[in-house]
Amino acid sequence: MKTFKNLSAYVAAAAMLFLSSCGNDDDFSPVDSGEDGEVNLELNGILDSDRILDPTQTYTVTGSYLVKSGAKLTIPAGTEIVSQVATNNYIAIEKGAQIDVQGTASLPVIMRSTSGNQGDWGGLVILGDAVTTEGVDAIAEVGGFIYGGTNSADNSGSINYLIIKNAGAQINSESQYNGLTLYAVGNGTSINNVALMDGADDGVEFFGGSVSVTNLYAENNQDDSIDWTEGWNGSITNTYVVHNNDGFSTAIEADGDNGNPTITNFTAVSTVGGTALQFKKMSGATINGLSLTGYETSIDMKDDGPLANVIIEGASADPFNGYTTSSSVDVSIFDWVNSNQTGNASLLQGVVNGTVTLDANVAYTLTSSYIVQDGGKLIIPAGTKITANASGTSVYIAVLKGGQIEINGTADNPVIMSSATATPGDWGGLTICGDAPTTEGTDATAEIGGFIYGGNNAADDSGSINYLVMLGTGAQINSESQYNGISFYAVGSETEVNNVAIINGADDGVEFFGGAVNATNIYLENNEDDAVDWTEGWNGALTNTFVTHTNGNFSTALEADGDNGNPTLNNFTAITTSPGTALQFKKMSGATMTNVLLSGYDTNVDMKDDGPVSNVIIDGTPLTTATDDVFNGTAVDISGWAWITARL
Repeated sequence: MKTFKNLSAYVAAAAMLFLSSCGNDDDFSPVDSGEDGEVNLELNGILDSDRILDPTQTYTVTGSYLVKSGAKLTIPAGTEIVSQVATNNYIAIEKGAQIDVQGTASLPVIMRSTSGNQGDWGGLVILGDAVTTEGVDAIAEVGGFIYGGTNSADNSGSINYLIIKNAGAQINSESQYNGLTLYAVGNGTSINNVALMDGADDGVEFFGGSVSVTNLYAENNQDDSIDWTEGWNGSITNTYVVHNNDGFSTAIEADGDNGNPTITNFTAVSTVGGTALQFKKMSGATINGLSLTGYETSIDMKDDGPLANVIIEGASADPFNGYTTSSSVDVSIFDWVNSNQTGNASLLQGVVNGTVTLDANVAYTLTSSYIVQDGGKLIIPAGTKITANASGTSVYIAVLKGGQIEINGTADNPVIMSSATATPGDWGGLTICGDAPTTEGTDATAEIGGFIYGGNNAADDSGSINYLVMLGTGAQINSESQYNGISFYAVGSETEVNNVAIINGADDGVEFFGGAVNATNIYLENNEDDAVDWTEGWNGALTNTFVTHTNGNFSTALEADGDNGNPTLNNFTAITTSPGTALQFKKMSGATMTNVLLSGYDTNVDMKDDGPVSNVIIDGTPLTTATDDVFNGTAVDISGWAWITARL
């Protein structure tokens, strides 16, 4: 997400854009000023005539600001509105009035509080003349306003690119304001690109009406991200919900009669469990493109209403279905949400087409799969930190055949990828698929993600990795398959891999499935299966590898399987404080190794399937027995590898 660091430049740009849009319209007033020429920067009281705010100014909400019937409030791109902390501070567009929020992707309109805390103010309230089950001229719990009528096509104005933060002030023990509250708003109203964040109550709530919303982002609203009642029958298209804080209610809460609204492409991600979708009384919806990650409960029919009222992907809702399909919404469509507004956090999920460059100043969260497509390139600068949700196999980064990754860490600023607690098996790690040869042939299918890999180009280039630290990988796919720290599928020799640390993995540290890639300076600590694993004829090289086991129940320091591509391992050190096996060779596998030091293992070499021990060459001499005493080399010096201690 974009970060605007120069506020003066930001508002100046807004002013230029605003003024240039005026053209030669003599009736258009670009300056918001009174009769004395002074701009009133306080929003309070009653607006009973049209007003256009000035985007070069910052406005302060000092009380309730009511736009009366017949009046229109226009808020140009880049305008910032800051509310004082008070329960009854809000902006209300009354029935018969209009609002025109003219934000753009580069200059959204921002409404927030002075202190930046949840529940500081009342947000934006819009009241319309559309249909609600409460009838005509119903009375709202907010301000006692009148709403509701018979005009489904009622037009309360338009909203484009609006960020609302810190709303949800409590009215009484039963009622709270929301970020955006829509009372009987009609489908003649246009609402597109809205972000509702850090609210103490709902992000958006619909009280009847027929208004629709496109591109809705909701982050850490304490009650419901989206709430509706009173027969709302509009639609929401492209929604992304994030829950990183405990104590929220739901991603969706629906109540009352079923107006059967339509929800298309809805992705919700939680790192703290909770309930995703809750339907009360007879409420329901038609939902297509649903993706839920991290929730304990997917569907809750709170009052035992019929599941048939909730149609998901053409079938009745199933509370036993986690709906954990791949994300239906590419979070990049919300890049316009200023990262300064999201606590310098950005979400990684979806696909990379073209070149995407991350920002080392942004704290990223990997919420699901993040896949670099054929022709795409992901660039990760030095010092970037990526926190992976502890959601097992649904969270990983993959580079597909024809794609590239470029990790540009340094010794002083390595790139870090880790779950928050670095617990083994929390997430799936990094998978790279290339076009180099493998004994599985061309266009083989990987056990991870069903990705395609393998070809005839031994010099294939999948990018570069420099100074990368990974923790908590190895999520289990099934009883036979797991993710690794890094899985190299047929990766070619032109791919550069240097200075990698993989720590606390539930499966292998690195595994090579064929290919010819080389790697230098590899640190592998407490990976619970094999520290280094290869199969399918990998024939690359490892130089300067340090393996350490201080936890029991690991498998091996090195496991080789399948045909012997005779890879080269120069300077290989493996040290354990728990007994176990150091080097295991299966089937016909082998390797050429120099300067090998093994310490603490009760078995140095295990020819698992009685393959020829001579396939293992140590310091230029083939082994004659598995017990040859040739593993007393000089330890790899890691005293200068301070980067391996880097953490989130």
